[in-house]
Amino acid sequence: MIFNLAESIIQRINLPTEFGIELYIKREDKIHSYVSGNKYRKLKYNLIEAENLELKTLLTFGGAFSNHISAVASVGKLFGFKTIGIIRGEELVAKIQDNPTLRFAQSCGMQFKFVTRSDFREKNSEEFIQKLKEEFNEFYLIPEGGTNTLAIKGCEEILTETDRNFDYVCCAVGTGGTISGLINSSNSNQKILGFPALKGLFLTKDISKFVNRKNRELISEYHFGGYAKINNELIAFINQFNKKYQIPLDPVYTGKMMFGIMDMISKKKFPKGSKILAIHTGGLQGIEGMNMRLKEKNLPLIDM
Repeated sequence: MIFNLAESIIQRINLPTEFGIELYIKREDKIHSYVSGNKYRKLKYNLIEAENLELKTLLTFGGAFSNHISAVASVGKLFGFKTIGIIRGEELVAKIQDNPTLRFAQSCGMQFKFVTRSDFREKNSEEFIQKLKEEFNEFYLIPEGGTNTLAIKGCEEILTETDRNFDYVCCAVGTGGTISGLINSSNSNQKILGFPALKGLFLTKDISKFVNRKNRELISEYHFGGYAKINNELIAFINQFNKKYQIPLDPVYTGKMMFGIMDMISKKKFPKGSKILAIHTGGLQGIEGMNMRLKEKNLPLIDM
C-alpha cells in the first residue's frame, strides 16, 4: 500500500517593498483536511512500518483537542487500520459529543481509553505499555505527538529541491519532530528557525536527539504564555492575516509562528534581501475547540 495524499503548494505573502524581504508559506495544510501538514509527514513511514509488521491496530496518546488524535483516527479510516486513543482526562468520557476533536475521531472508528492525568504521565513506561498490550493485544505504538525516528524521516520530505534557494525556513515547534526533519534535509547555508508553542528550554535537548547540525535556532518569545495560551492580540492577528491573505492559521502553532515572523520582519531582524519560507503544519481542526473555550471566556472568536 502507498500512503500518499495530496501535495502542498507554496504561496507568496506580499510584504511592503521597504522591508526588502520575500516571504512564502508552504501550505502543508492543503495535503488533507485532517491528516494534514506535519501529521501526514509523521505518520507516513509509521504506517508503512505497521503494515510491514502486519499490525492492523494503531495505538497512540493525546489530549482532548489533539491534532494528532484526529489525524491518527482519520488515517486509520482512510487506510484500513483500527485505531485506539489513550486520552488524558477521565472526566472526558462523558463529554465526547461536546468535544469536536473526540467526536470526529470516534466517527472515524477510534476506540478510546480515558485515563487520569497522573496515569497519562506514565505513558512511556514499560509497565504502562504492558498493561495496554494485555488489554488490547498487539498494536503498533505511535507516541504522543507522533515524533519518533520514522516521523523524522517523513518530515525530511517537507523540503524539496525547489526549496533550497530560501535563506530561512521557519516552523512551529511542539515535540521537535518537524524541525528535526527540516534541519536534516536543509542546506548547510539555510537557517532553520523554530517557534516553540510551549514555554521552557527542554526542546533544545529533545531536538538534539535527532540532529547533529547546528544551522538552527529556537525563537522562544512568541509562545503567548505557553501551550494553547492565547490572547486578543493573537486572535486579531490570525483573523487579519486570514482576511488579507486567505490563509487560515491555527492558534496553537502556526498562528504564533506567523505572528513571530511578521514581528521579526517589522523589527528588521532579517537581513534585507532574505528569502523566508514558513511551513504551515496544519492543525486547523483545533480552531473549533479553541473557539468553544474563547466563547466561555467572552473573548473574540477565530474566523473559520
